[in-house]
Amino acid sequence: MSNSFSLHGKRGLVVGIANEHSIAYGIAKTIREYGGEVAATYLNEKAERFVRPLAEGLGCPLIMPCDVSKPGELESVFDKLKAAWGTIDYVVHSIAFSPLADLHGRLVDSTAEGFGVAMDISCHSFIRMAKLAEPMMPNGGTMLAMSYYGAEKVIDHYDLMGPVKAALESCVRYLAAELGPNNIRVNCISPGPILTRAASGIKDFDELLTVASSRAPLGRLATPEDVGRLAAFYIGETGNNITGNIGFVDAGYHVRG
Repeated sequence: MSNSFSLHGKRGLVVGIANEHSIAYGIAKTIREYGGEVAATYLNEKAERFVRPLAEGLGCPLIMPCDVSKPGELESVFDKLKAAWGTIDYVVHSIAFSPLADLHGRLVDSTAEGFGVAMDISCHSFIRMAKLAEPMMPNGGTMLAMSYYGAEKVIDHYDLMGPVKAALESCVRYLAAELGPNNIRVNCISPGPILTRAASGIKDFDELLTVASSRAPLGRLATPEDVGRLAAFYIGETGNNITGNIGFVDAGYHVRG
């Protein structure tokens, strides 16, 4: 983006920062670099000691706990946003979770409980976030979720999360259709594999990284900052006519099929 690109006057929420390697942190940092304001969340007290210094370094005026599996926590975040800002321009959902026993096994062996937990945290929480954000975007806005190519094609060892991310991408399209009349754009970013704490839970993830970088036309992997630049594009005026889109940031890996 050119030097004239700016997110000044844009303010919103980024959920999912865990440490300095998080995709969510790359997004939040890029938004701040372009002049936008960021409210951030951390999962729990254990995570707070890693997240708070990063969020304070970005000048986040609101740093709040948010475990979407705990009743009321996501709602509390939006109550605080409303009290502080009244309205927001964007939300970024960058969280996913599956119990390891279900994630590391075959999909056919997954439990109903494990599948339900993965779907609730990784997918339905985005729907809940959209419902809470909608009334705070009277002049329109942007909602972003994070996906992965395993939603479209079978990726070894991605297993349970493939169907969950496919559901998330479908939700993005349906939310885009429902919220479009209110000038709210809903999009998904699909990075290639990035070594984050969450991704390290995937079996043989190092092998996945090697394969992706070797097969990508550009011969490299994406970074959280790469994801951040596309997020900024969607949030800014540049993204005003884009909704229901799945934007790949994977050095072209997805074109290999």
